[in-house]
Amino acid sequence: MAVLDHLISRSLPLVPRGVVRAFSRRYIAGDALEDAVRVVRGLNGGGYMATLDVLGESVDRPALAEAAVNEYMRALRAIRQESIDANVSIKLTQLGLKLDLDFCLANVRALCLSAGEQGNFVRIDMEDSTCTSPTLDLFRGLCREGLDNVGIVLQACLRRSLADVRSLPERSNVRLCKGIYIEARSIAYHDRRVINKNYVRILEELFDRGCYVGIATHDEDLVWEAARLVEIKRPGPDRYEFQMLLGVDEELRGLIRRAGHRLRVYVPYGSHWYAYSLRRLKENPRLAGYVLMNLLGRRASPS
Repeated sequence: MAVLDHLISRSLPLVPRGVVRAFSRRYIAGDALEDAVRVVRGLNGGGYMATLDVLGESVDRPALAEAAVNEYMRALRAIRQESIDANVSIKLTQLGLKLDLDFCLANVRALCLSAGEQGNFVRIDMEDSTCTSPTLDLFRGLCREGLDNVGIVLQACLRRSLADVRSLPERSNVRLCKGIYIEARSIAYHDRRVINKNYVRILEELFDRGCYVGIATHDEDLVWEAARLVEIKRPGPDRYEFQMLLGVDEELRGLIRRAGHRLRVYVPYGSHWYAYSLRRLKENPRLAGYVLMNLLGRRASPS
């Protein structure tokens, strides 16, 4: 099955754009903020929280980064005005990380300050390994400035991540995911079993350090391990949440929620749906196979 998944993911650039659009409809709220608000309202009605992600990354002009900031400002205002339960997730390369560090920092600071005024929160997503150190440095800098409504992401596949946990400010807000970027073996674990073991090890460390943890996974084995650690560590229901992507394994999502855990759904939207869809499916061949089987009417479960 793994070989088939890889063949599917490699062939995606040859797939007509309209077919990729069909792939994306389940996993992306739509092109406009109004689409995202509608989806979040439905999720809230089912007992789920959400995080809004404006699609896009790796801008090559300051004007594009400024446009992204403006769209996130709109999203924060809409969250307040529509009284929906959501925060926002940002990618630093979309806000100018590869253009100028100070420019990017100013953009993120402005978003955090605006979110703080509205009682909201900003999650800094983690991108490929070339961004790991500058992303963590920027996060730590914002924490030193006294901003307490900003969180970070760590990837369990990276060999450095356990050490990164230990370098974070006390009681940081951390989303822990496996990681989807293709990295050299010297940088990242490649064996799924080892990645899962590292995920559990990092999760335990985060709980021990008093961090707020977003447990981001669609792997039921990791969901089980996380629930076991919650029972042992007893972090309290206000110190952790599960997180899943929009449209992925909704049955497991419901099982987690019915077990009494809070769960946040990652809701991407925007005009850059095509690039997002290709990247998401190419970098996670198991998800590519899962999506195809769902299109064919079969049931499957991604990692």
